[in-house]
Amino acid sequence: MTARSTVPVVAITGPLGVGKTSLVNALLRTPGARIGVVVNDFGAVNIDAGLVVGQIDEAASISGGCICCLDDTRGLDDALERLTDARLALDVVLVEASGAADPAVLSRLIRFSSAPRARWGGLVEVVDAAWFGRTTEAQRLGDARYRTASLVVANKTDRTPDADRVLRALGDVAPRAVVVQAVRGAIDPTVLFDVAERAASDELDFSGLTEPEHVHHHAEAVTRELHAPVSADTLVDLLDIPVPGVARIKGIVDVRIGNASRPYVVHVVTGTVHVEPLGTGTAARALVAIGYGFDAEVVRARFESVAVDGPSSPAGVRRLRRLLRLSR
Repeated sequence: MTARSTVPVVAITGPLGVGKTSLVNALLRTPGARIGVVVNDFGAVNIDAGLVVGQIDEAASISGGCICCLDDTRGLDDALERLTDARLALDVVLVEASGAADPAVLSRLIRFSSAPRARWGGLVEVVDAAWFGRTTEAQRLGDARYRTASLVVANKTDRTPDADRVLRALGDVAPRAVVVQAVRGAIDPTVLFDVAERAASDELDFSGLTEPEHVHHHAEAVTRELHAPVSADTLVDLLDIPVPGVARIKGIVDVRIGNASRPYVVHVVTGTVHVEPLGTGTAARALVAIGYGFDAEVVRARFESVAVDGPSSPAGVRRLRRLLRLSR
């Protein structure tokens, strides 16, 4: 699946010192990836921008305060509009917020950005697993920042003797998110974005010049090819009802509407649905689920229910059109 007219924008949040820049740098070392980065440092001088290294195609810095507290957010909108320009052909834009950023506010700023090609790609909350293991249950449940996350990265698990207990506790305070452990921020990039297939490239690859990449926990994936148009009813049911452990669903589908069919690109990131017309292109039709620890048989059954060629009811078409409107 190579069709893309929008670019996912992923927010990276977490308190100072948990390893947000390490995670960004680990993602930048993804072979072949074209990544844009917006770095927000709390202060007059943007120090963190100097720490971001690797394969970066475009960068933007926003200094002078936490993004979500600035009186004028045009700096973020302008950065996203520039980085999602089709001519750059970026795979993803990462927004590394300051440690003071409110994840819920940052999420809203990106979701409602004026950048026309920016698509919400989820929020990654980075946690120092060793620190989290020392907090009390009351402190954990009282922190609302975990409730906004699509993905919670328990970083520094190599320094945490009771990592399994920490992961379970994080699952309790972030029930909507997918939780994964990491060392030096290394996670499987496929849970966040796709790397476009490129036949050849004359761009320099700096990944070998950076510190060695740590082995990450590979994400699981289930794919279902589609050989016929699908019903709007079953498709919207799939998009609206999440499967525990699935970080995102992507797909290109032909939807039967009356006697014709129309192609759409669909994306789901932890409950947030984006649907857009495919436009031109001959991309293969398929659905893919990506995540950690999900029940693959449940996902396959859900995909099979969509793959049945059937008519779309008027109610199903209305639900699909509503998702299209909300995705603009």
